[in-house]
Order: sequence, then C-alpha cells, then structure tokens
Amino acid sequence: MNKAIGYIRVSTQDQATEGVSLETQRAKIAAWCAVNDYELVAVYEDAGISGSKMENRDGLNAALKSAGKGTALVAYSISRLARSTRDMLEIAERLEKRGADLVSLTERIDTSSAAGRMIFQMLAVLAEFERRQIGERTRTALAHKKATGEVYAPTPFGYEAVEGRLREVKAEARIVAEILKRRDAGDTLAEIADDLNARGVPGKRGGRWYPSTVRYLVNRQAA
Repeated sequence: MNKAIGYIRVSTQDQATEGVSLETQRAKIAAWCAVNDYELVAVYEDAGISGSKMENRDGLNAALKSAGKGTALVAYSISRLARSTRDMLEIAERLEKRGADLVSLTERIDTSSAAGRMIFQMLAVLAEFERRQIGERTRTALAHKKATGEVYAPTPFGYEAVEGRLREVKAEARIVAEILKRRDAGDTLAEIADDLNARGVPGKRGGRWYPSTVRYLVNRQAA
C-alpha cells in the first residue's frame, strides 16, 4: 500500500470565513487516502499560522522532511501549502528531489498520474527559470555597481567605503600593485602571502594574509 503524509494549516481568519478548519482538512485527506488505497502515516499541522512565510511553519517543514520516495504529500488545497508562487515552487522542488508526489485535493493535482507529473515538472522548470533570472539580475546589478564605483560587497583591500562609494586607499593600492606584479612574475600565492606576513603588512582588518586572500585580490582585479 502507498503511504501518504498529510499537511493541514489554518489561520484564525480562515476558520471563520472559509470553513476549512483543521478537522475538515484532516477528514478530507483521510477520505482521499481511503478511496485511493493510501496509508495515512502522519498528519502535520500549523494551527493559527499565516501561510505568507514558509520558514515559519514547523509543521510544513516537518512534513516535507518526512516525505520520501514512494510517498505522497497530501493537502486540502494549494493555498494550505503556500501563499506565494516562490514558496510553491520550492515545495515542488523539494518533493521532487526526495522522489515524493504531491496531491492537492481542491485543485485535483496528483503527481502520481501522468498529467499531474507534467504539472510537477512544469513547476520545476519554472523554479529553474526563476533562479536563472535572479542570477542574471544579481550579476547585472553587481557589474553596474562596480563600474560606477559603488559599494557592492565587503570593502576590498585597496579601498575604503565613503558614503556608499569606494575610494582608493593609496598605501593599500601600492600593496595590491605589488601583489599583481609578483604574481605576473611567477610567485605563488603562498609565497606572496608569507612575504607580506613576514614584513608585517596588515590585511584589511589587521589580520594575516593567506593564499586565498591573495587569490581574491588577483581575481578581483582581473574581473
């Protein structure tokens, strides 16, 4: 017999206006499992909690962790699971990675069927598309900030942040120029770091130099 994990959620306003109390949702899920030959092994709930923020719902996160290969996460409706497209896409992606199905009774979505699986895959595609769009926007914004001299990350060695803009620190800039020259001459990252430490040259926050620190400066200048 297939196994099902139930998830129910309601806020105070939902109970008063929509008539989908926790008991109603639990009964609907149990009835679906009985008709479709699923064993309802657990029901997780979030009582009196808004669906606006997924991370605040312990019941939902526990349900997602419990869902595994060959199980189905069953909810009364999509609105019980998520109030935003982003959260719904994340839920779909997490279930897909665990090999679990998703069932929403109100919308009649069942990813154990061919049509339901197609919807599931479409959600995964949309999630990938959204991630790529976010990445493109982030890279564009960072490139613009760098080109205009705005602060876009922790202040790098060689600069100081003044009213949201980067201003060169001449003493540090000379060290950066030295690092680049020595790197071009064939010195290793470790050799450069060791020499800077031996000479007592402080890092950005007075710390030691490491090969990774030198690599970051070299790569930043090349970007």
